[in-house]
Amino acid sequence: MLNRQHNELLCRVGPETPMGTMMRRYWHPVCTSAQLPEPDSAPLRVRLLGEDYVAFRDSEGRVGLMEELCMHRGASLALGRVEEGGIRCIYHGWKFSVDGTVLETPNHQDPKYRAKMKAPSFPVREEGGIVWAYVGPKEHKPAFSRYAFMDAKPQHRVVLRINVSCNYLQLVEGGEDSSHVGVLHTNMARPGWKDSEFNRNVDVVNPAALASNDLEPSLKIEDTTFGFQYVALRKTDKPGTKNARVVPFIVPYGRIIPATAFLFTVLEVPADDTHTSTYIVVHGEAPVTEEKILGLLGLDDPKYYDRKNCVFTATWADSFGQDREMMKENWTGLKGVEIEDASIALSQGPLYDRSKEHLVPSDQAVMRVRRVLIDSVNRVGEDKPPLGVGLDLTRVSAIDAMFEEGAVWQDLLPSHREVVPA
Repeated sequence: MLNRQHNELLCRVGPETPMGTMMRRYWHPVCTSAQLPEPDSAPLRVRLLGEDYVAFRDSEGRVGLMEELCMHRGASLALGRVEEGGIRCIYHGWKFSVDGTVLETPNHQDPKYRAKMKAPSFPVREEGGIVWAYVGPKEHKPAFSRYAFMDAKPQHRVVLRINVSCNYLQLVEGGEDSSHVGVLHTNMARPGWKDSEFNRNVDVVNPAALASNDLEPSLKIEDTTFGFQYVALRKTDKPGTKNARVVPFIVPYGRIIPATAFLFTVLEVPADDTHTSTYIVVHGEAPVTEEKILGLLGLDDPKYYDRKNCVFTATWADSFGQDREMMKENWTGLKGVEIEDASIALSQGPLYDRSKEHLVPSDQAVMRVRRVLIDSVNRVGEDKPPLGVGLDLTRVSAIDAMFEEGAVWQDLLPSHREVVPA
């Protein structure tokens, strides 16, 4: 367990907090490209690490990220007009370009005055269907880290954003916890559980489709340049062979989950201490549709997910839509991988107190997440770069495969030894 002091250190991400200071040294997703669908489309309010911004796409298709409140009198630019190469505040008409250049000040038309100022704006990259920004100290801006999904064909990639009302670490820890997969996701992980008969789920897209009925995986962990990787080893019916599921943790909040034919890259981006934007990117060598992924995750049901605003809408008002009658055949009474994961995280409260928990060996990866994040915070406090910043992540992956006892599990993903600065 953690003491309350360390729990606070890990969970608080606002300005001037140790974790917030560390987090601001990385590039972060701020929205999906689809949320700014075309030039001069409506601007978008963005909350990141406890601060408010506005994102917009100008007339040339370039994306900008600025502080939300207009530098003139503090009106929200999210109400602004996006037109003619910039965003215009509707209060007094001040207009700004994507790089913060002050283009017009209608109530004080002095070009010398405009030339002296620049609106607070931030570096932006648009890659892989996501808009990324760097909001940290200019002198520490790192190289942009590329992921493998950025090189996938658009028809072989699905990008989703799900806003969940809880602290980011609850979602990160759930994602790095391999032992929960065979329990929480029982209906997808272990079909036939009701009759005590394991039948493997053959859906090649489902990351919860386990190849083993073993609910007590043994874990082995190795630190890496990007954070760490672990293997969860599960018993199989074949003597001398285990099922190996290798999952990376990418500092500060990323992971990759393997399905048979696709990879799920998941980024748990803190909006503030009690809200998180989960970005799920599915990619592989074959076409995949958004409807398929929404159905798999359970997000095709509007009572759970507001697709327009990317909000997970289930609450305690109806126990997250849990169907107690359905539990006779469905382990959780919920339907869909993300529905189950998000509901469990929300059930822990907006910010979970880890000083009350009781950990077991299968929680080793959860413990390592905490250690790696604290180590990274300490590095920044010592004026060193945080862990994994500025790396080329295109070679970071995940795998679920059969493993002969005595072999070297790191050989399942040898590319992880070659992850270097971008």
